[in-house]
Amino acid sequence: MTTHRSPKFRLAALAVALAAVSAPALAVKPFSADYSASYMGMQGAGRMTVAQADGGRWKYELSITSPLAELRQTTTFDEAGGKLRPLSGSDSSKVLTKKKSIAATYDWSRGEATWTGDVKADRAGPIKLQSGDLDALLVNLALVRDAGAGKPMTYRMVESGRVKELTYSVVGKEAITVGGKSQQATKVSSKNGDKETIAWVVPNLPVPVRILQRENGSDAIDLRVQAVR
Repeated sequence: MTTHRSPKFRLAALAVALAAVSAPALAVKPFSADYSASYMGMQGAGRMTVAQADGGRWKYELSITSPLAELRQTTTFDEAGGKLRPLSGSDSSKVLTKKKSIAATYDWSRGEATWTGDVKADRAGPIKLQSGDLDALLVNLALVRDAGAGKPMTYRMVESGRVKELTYSVVGKEAITVGGKSQQATKVSSKNGDKETIAWVVPNLPVPVRILQRENGSDAIDLRVQAVR
């Protein structure tokens, strides 16, 4: 989209790496999580999935649909040296009649990331990659891992032609209902200017059970887990 931006789910995306993700990653396992979604005041549904792909790779997908908008992000990744490593990705959105589609390539043999599609020339790259770099979706998996282990939640995210340093802090504990059952969640937050991402992490669940993105003090996106399989 050329006149609006699709919010990125840094749960991880929520605060979704460690300037060099030094902690070994937990073994990746497939899952599917259904969310209720509120996007700019519109109600809809969201789904996150991680599934095995060819050649020892994994595919991570996030989709949000509502009557007026469709958002979809995908990342193909692997594990290298105990770290999650993005290989390629796509980000597409449709809001009313406006459409946008961007593809990302993370070439680790050359050590650079590039972007094609509906992207400005100054956002096409290349950007120099560093060991431990993540994209927006993989930050989610890292956040769950690190929050659960009580480790620092600082990440270098390479996304949409930019590098961002993300730091999440624990802001408390809170009871949250997942699948009709109350669970104790760790609440973490990351602020960047007028934007804030808040995530709720529950032990033994692979993704945050709630992700709230706020802009200028107002809720922009609110995802709440309904079921995890």
